Amino acid sequence: MRRITLFICSLMFLMGCNTNDVIQPEQNQLIQPQRDEFQDQLGYVHYTREEINNEIDEDRTLTFNRGEMANTITRIILKNEGFNEVATLVTDKEVLIAFDINERLDSETAEDLAEKVAASVLPRFFKIYASSNRTLIHDIHSLHNSRTTRNDYDNTIKNIIKHMEK
Repeated sequence: MRRITLFICSLMFLMGCNTNDVIQPEQNQLIQPQRDEFQDQLGYVHYTREEINNEIDEDRTLTFNRGEMANTITRIILKNEGFNEVATLVTDKEVLIAFDINERLDSETAEDLAEKVAASVLPRFFKIYASSNRTLIHDIHSLHNSRTTRNDYDNTIKNIIKHMEK
């Protein structure tokens, strides 16, 4: 019952806070202002400690989309003209990045750049591995598509990491 009451109060509050409607005094007409593009690029929240402590959903955990993180990392890396192809796999603990580079980058610089990009996107607890060994792109891809057991999956990741550490 408390959840329903909280939901209804929240809904009413949100409906009452809609300030996008402006009444034009001369014409007594309702006008919808266009959203500023800048506002669409911001994410903002504000809470008090009391609001958080009074939340009903106490088992809320932080989650993120690993596929979206892999997509973001790969796209940022490819913005550098030294990279031709990039494959990124984000697991619950590791990030595996394999890539093909051109003559604009040496392997060491490319690996450093890829690791820094991943570190800037993900939380610090992720262990990041990067390699310019082009054959690992296929290995990462096949791991993504595999339907193997958890043990085989873990072993495959360990093998890829061994190759990346060389």
